[in-house]
Amino acid sequence: MGAMQDAIRKSKKIVLKIGSNVLSDDEGAINRETLRDIVMQVKELMDQGKQVIIVSSGAGICGVGAINKWSRRDDMNYKQALCAIGQVELMMAYREYFGSHGVFVGQLLLTRDDFDDHNRVLHIRNTLFTLIDEGVVPIINENDSVSVDEISIGDNDTLSALTSTLWNADMLIILSDIDGVYDSDPKTRREAALIEEITDVDVLAREIDTRGKSRFGTGGIVTKIEAAKKVNAYGANLVLLNGKKKHVIQKDCAGEAKGTVFFAKK
Repeated sequence: MGAMQDAIRKSKKIVLKIGSNVLSDDEGAINRETLRDIVMQVKELMDQGKQVIIVSSGAGICGVGAINKWSRRDDMNYKQALCAIGQVELMMAYREYFGSHGVFVGQLLLTRDDFDDHNRVLHIRNTLFTLIDEGVVPIINENDSVSVDEISIGDNDTLSALTSTLWNADMLIILSDIDGVYDSDPKTRREAALIEEITDVDVLAREIDTRGKSRFGTGGIVTKIEAAKKVNAYGANLVLLNGKKKHVIQKDCAGEAKGTVFFAKK
């Protein structure tokens, strides 16, 4: 068993971040087959005795799917309105797919202010612990419909790292549209090599090309490195996997898929 597989096996509390690029198809609409597969993987982790919190992007994509006529409007009010509509669509999909396994879901929409206020942090923690103790899967997203620059977290890689530290998670798994961290951009350089194990994220940040981000997401490899710094500092590992690949978490645990793990310093 590899080091990454062993780390996942030993983890009891897992935060799973699902990126917009994973949940979207080539046209920018929600990919329900992928979402259904991820839900099945979460249920399998729960059946193994693990506790899972989901940080899910995708509200904007679901909003476009519901009201496509607004998709090309650049006005911030329309973008936030699309997220308001899309958040309902997204949660309905989660409710349907988890419901087929007999699992309930609960929604938390957060902003930066929530993590900066001690009382709010306590209430968030208590809500998360209550949901998880009752077998309910918490699904967290930034409250895009009301977020402005002053209170915006900015991207869900950061939100998932903040959630991991708040909950004292053992591991953060980020599902993106690439297999892991490469020494250069694999979409433009065929010779790019996958880095499977990272023990010093600060050294990595100085040595690799971190340019580029996805078409539908708000973050790139930079936000994932910053997320790794945050969770590693609290003793948690971070795993980056290609969420577009079917059953990638279980395949990775079985040594049948590759990704990148950022190990916390001992």
